[in-house]
Amino acid sequence: MRPVGTLAPAALLAAALAGCAAVGPDYRRPEVVLPAAFSAETAQPAAAVQPRWWTLYGDPVLMKLVDDALVRNADVRAAAARVDETEAVLAQARAAMFPQIDLQGASTRSRASTVGAIPLPATAPVLQSANRLVLSTSFELDFWGRLRRADEAARAQALGSRYAEGVVGLALAGATAQAYFALRSLDAQAASVRGTVKAREDSLDLTRRRAAGGIASDLDVQQATASLADARVQLRELQRQRALVDHQLAVLTGAPGATVPVGDLAALPVPPVPPAGLPSTLLERRPDIRQAEASLASATALIGVTKAQEYPTFSLTGFLGGQAAALENIASGGGRVWSIGGSVVWPIVDAGRYRARTREAEARAEQAAAAYEKTVQVAWREVADALDTLRAAAESEADVEARLKAAREALRVTQIRYEAGYSAYLEVLDAQRTLNAAELAAIQNRQARLSASVDVMKSLGGGWQPPAELGANTR
Repeated sequence: MRPVGTLAPAALLAAALAGCAAVGPDYRRPEVVLPAAFSAETAQPAAAVQPRWWTLYGDPVLMKLVDDALVRNADVRAAAARVDETEAVLAQARAAMFPQIDLQGASTRSRASTVGAIPLPATAPVLQSANRLVLSTSFELDFWGRLRRADEAARAQALGSRYAEGVVGLALAGATAQAYFALRSLDAQAASVRGTVKAREDSLDLTRRRAAGGIASDLDVQQATASLADARVQLRELQRQRALVDHQLAVLTGAPGATVPVGDLAALPVPPVPPAGLPSTLLERRPDIRQAEASLASATALIGVTKAQEYPTFSLTGFLGGQAAALENIASGGGRVWSIGGSVVWPIVDAGRYRARTREAEARAEQAAAAYEKTVQVAWREVADALDTLRAAAESEADVEARLKAAREALRVTQIRYEAGYSAYLEVLDAQRTLNAAELAAIQNRQARLSASVDVMKSLGGGWQPPAELGANTR
């Protein structure tokens, strides 16, 4: 039992050395200067964004599409697999901080030559057996904190992968909602153009009757025919665009071949415009910012890993077991074998190799800091852009509706004047085109408002909740 008593001081030494401060810089979040709020007005309290923000639109079809996408989409599954990968790397980094104990066993039987250059003694057996069974271990003393810094880097990378999973989920939910609103917009535009086709068919029938009675000319008939054909082409183009968006939704939700039934865009409620002066601290809820910060923390920890390589490496090794010619004697007191030792490796002359590695790690940390700063600035711009777009679309809605109402009244008056013989048919065609454009513009403005509201949700983090910090156990 002497080896156990001999190992106790070594274990105490390892614990003492592990308590030494790790070399390299400790991570500190860099300061990024941003406006206090997204407008000059007084900042509002930082209200949390609803995690399932797509339910605010009150559309069960949209809810199902987003929920299916977050479960079945290939990008989501790949992101989840990357989380598992980085957490496995973290487990390996943590395991390196503890001794590895191996069980080694060997059994050999050999025959010696009796006519070799060195004669075999007469008393020596020709056949020999050797059996060995030992527990061996090796352990690097983390004197400079290399293993602890490696654990910090791996933990930051694991957290970064979780944040990246949030980035994928948020982007996927936004893309699904945007595609769904585009689909509903195309449904509404197609319904409007179908009404235009029906109106122009009726107009063509009326023009033909008037031409047959000598009231209208053949030119009016040809103009009405061309106008009807133009509306039919417009309808087929909208149907083609809808099919493409339908295919996009099928891929986003991981169900190729699935279709979304025709719906009504006007039935979707529009979330209210966010209050002015939202605080910039809302950006901290964005997973891409958290991911960039985790990358910076990992790069900072890796400076300590490379810095520690410039100093001596202390290691402990040892084994305990038995060795005997016969297996039944391997556990006897005479067959017991053990060994304990230590080693130190110090790069005395390396031509500046390790210092260059440290400078390389420092340069990567500087790049990560710049990437973090850029991510924060881009996030601020995206929120500001989304808020301005949403407000502009909301403010334009009244003007768009006024334009639509005026276009309908102008067409009604023009048709009355044409039937009474006071206007040429060209005025009717112009009024029809104006009404068609006004109807489509109203629908597109509603889509723009819905899409801008999605952009606001995404740019504010979309209710994303940061995962818990990685402790001793991973998920």
